[in-house]
Amino acid sequence: MSNLQGEPIKLTSLSSKGGCGCKIGPADLAGVLRNLPPALPNPNLLVGIDTSDDAGVYKLTDDLAIVQTVDFFTPIVDDPYSFGQVAAANAISDIYAMGGKPLTVLNIVAFPIHTLDKQVLTDILRGAADKVAEAGATLVGGHSIDDKEPKFGLAVTGLVHPDKVRTNAGAKAGDKLILTKPIGVGILTTSIKKDKLSAEEVGAVTKVMATLNKTAAEIMEPYNVHACTDVTGFGLLGHASEMAKGSGVGIRISKSQVPVLPRVRELAEEGFVPGGTKNNYAHLEGSMTFDQELDQLDQWILCDAVTSGGLLIAVAGDQGDALLGELRAAGVDAHMIGEVTAEGAGHIEVTL
Repeated sequence: MSNLQGEPIKLTSLSSKGGCGCKIGPADLAGVLRNLPPALPNPNLLVGIDTSDDAGVYKLTDDLAIVQTVDFFTPIVDDPYSFGQVAAANAISDIYAMGGKPLTVLNIVAFPIHTLDKQVLTDILRGAADKVAEAGATLVGGHSIDDKEPKFGLAVTGLVHPDKVRTNAGAKAGDKLILTKPIGVGILTTSIKKDKLSAEEVGAVTKVMATLNKTAAEIMEPYNVHACTDVTGFGLLGHASEMAKGSGVGIRISKSQVPVLPRVRELAEEGFVPGGTKNNYAHLEGSMTFDQELDQLDQWILCDAVTSGGLLIAVAGDQGDALLGELRAAGVDAHMIGEVTAEGAGHIEVTL
């Protein structure tokens, strides 16, 4: 890719953030939201902002509700087509996490139209369109602005039966926790900006991010899933914490069972831990305890800010093995990483 002068350019270098494209931290966001007037009550609003869930759900009829979400960020990979795919998969994931099926999408575009080759934007949109088609959704439009930093994402609307909504606030003691993608994405994408990954390694992490959670969502549908969320900017422990607090339960996670992408520990040792990951860790202090053998890097990795991560599923304990087996048989890189406990409501315990 190039700028208008034909000079080679790295897409990630155009972002002042770089790395993981992290969300505004939960502490900062809470400080903003607490100063807003409360939303007017509406009996048809099934899921709003109260439990920091992945999307909003609004009931239209007794048999139909819409799921709405929006997500966008600066480039985290240099290939425009791949960036479009990752951004689309990331946004659509919120619909799957709520138990819904994506229906329509709107593109959200910020792009330096006078300094970057228009083909770059074409490739971003093409990547997103292919991923939207794979999800079975329909592109219905979008909005664009001229901006010095490229940003891209989607607003997505999905459908779900009001009685089949999956939220992050229904986990029950005895549930098993299943994670459907490995973590460490934030550390790896930060390393991409510093040219620390080979082309093969970039391709591998990009494939993980661009993989839809569609298969996992469809497989879990008939199971007794009490809670679900997708692991994104607040990291595995951040989203697990939201589940624990929203459900009024404790969560125990075994570090050795959590899948981690190759070289994540090595690159963390070299200092490529994004600020968003460290912010996640700082926000959770007091809400989590670690086995004494887990060092600071282990703890940061478990809080690593993820882009387009997997689903974290709390399924009835007696169905955990069956769901895990079916996910793996379908090619999903699923792992049983822990369990839900009755003790320590809102607290995360991480064991070896």
